[in-house]
Amino acid sequence: MVLKIAALEKKHDKSKFNCGYELLDNYIRRQAKQDVNRDLSACFVLVDDDDTVKGYYTLSANSIKREEFSEDLIKKLPPSYVELPTILLGRLAIDQSIKGKRYGEIILMDALNRSLSISESMGAVAVVVDPIDKKAQLFYAHYGFILLPTSGKMFLLMKTIKDL
Repeated sequence: MVLKIAALEKKHDKSKFNCGYELLDNYIRRQAKQDVNRDLSACFVLVDDDDTVKGYYTLSANSIKREEFSEDLIKKLPPSYVELPTILLGRLAIDQSIKGKRYGEIILMDALNRSLSISESMGAVAVVVDPIDKKAQLFYAHYGFILLPTSGKMFLLMKTIKDL
């Protein structure tokens, strides 16, 4: 089975997607294409030879309040920035049929590389995620994401992504 990552299109079969989280399953099946059409997010899918969705992630513009970041980070930035520009990795999910085969890592790296590329033409200091549960939090922490204790969100600086 050869898998590839592409922007979500009508031809992609989302109907069988099952990652084990109803919220994430329903999103790709029912909401993702609408959000893309409304320019609310971009959705990228991991598909097989039959264009069946086996994984996906979404990206959108975002900002985080300055005070949510550590003093070390914000002291390096001008005080006029009350909110710092970020890219939100809103959702990331892998179908249960391919879990445990490192496809989560593959699409995460694709999302981070895409975010880095975007940040080169539109300022963004970090990629931000909002983990769905403790298991997801541990997944992101494994790749260097840092917890924002006030919100439960996590971030990874663009500088760090460049070094990956």
